[in-house]
Amino acid sequence: MASTESQALSDMYSNWVSRMAANPDMDLDTMRDLFDGWHRVTREPGAVSYAHVDAGGVPALWAIPEGAVDDRVLLFSHGGGYVGGSSASHRKVAGHLAKAAGVRALVYDYRRVPESPHPGPLEDARRVFDWLVAQGFSAGGIATVGDSAGGALSISLPLSLRDAGTALPSAIVALSPFLDLQATGATLETNAEVDKLASKPMIEQMAGLFLGTEGSPTDPLAAPLHANPAGLPPVYISVGGAEVLLDDSQRFAKKAEAAGVDVTLEVVPEMQHVFHFLAGHAPEADQSVRNIGSWLRKHLLL
Repeated sequence: MASTESQALSDMYSNWVSRMAANPDMDLDTMRDLFDGWHRVTREPGAVSYAHVDAGGVPALWAIPEGAVDDRVLLFSHGGGYVGGSSASHRKVAGHLAKAAGVRALVYDYRRVPESPHPGPLEDARRVFDWLVAQGFSAGGIATVGDSAGGALSISLPLSLRDAGTALPSAIVALSPFLDLQATGATLETNAEVDKLASKPMIEQMAGLFLGTEGSPTDPLAAPLHANPAGLPPVYISVGGAEVLLDDSQRFAKKAEAAGVDVTLEVVPEMQHVFHFLAGHAPEADQSVRNIGSWLRKHLLL
């Protein structure tokens, strides 16, 4: 049974959906303000400092836990359907993950849609990755981490690096990733009544904005479910059992395992989309953060 504390995220999502339904012509700035409220359900991790930085022309935010090692980093891609979300909305959850792993995290503000459709966000991810390497981080000292749309970027970036013959990060963590732009997963139907945020129409709308007029929903760098995952570093996927996007994670994990990738799939019963935002409040989120931190320590060789 889901904890009482986890209800806070469900309530927030229900409020968002009600507000969007009451204002179907909600302007972009209002929607982005809504998504930036994600941080309200996350407790401050404590003993983490933050600093803004220009990461190769991309605005970014360091999250640096006390005692963190200097040569390992989580490259964090925020979620928000590529439309919203920011380093501000994800600052605290990135801090929790960084603290659990004993490393610093860098949350970057990629260009969002509809202003910059695919491959704009991925291009910014690559710019930040290259900047980290230029700062002295080895590719193997980097783990790509992200949630929702950012979870897709956490996989797409290593795919693009692999295709370019470039050194890969040591690990991938995808939280509730958005991997199928065609919205074909079975849980879009079976979890439709229990997912308090996402729905098939919402996913189709965001996919359309992300692809713009030129993109293809089967482009493997836009929709990693269509990628050949062979050669990727170890992958940790964490997803809520109540999500309509659950099947995205399950299908990708199965495909990656078949391709020889080391995959860990964590499905937490009854949890909502990116339940990790409840870090510091709900036991399910805290346990998942601990699990991910331990896994990252192993794969970052700490």
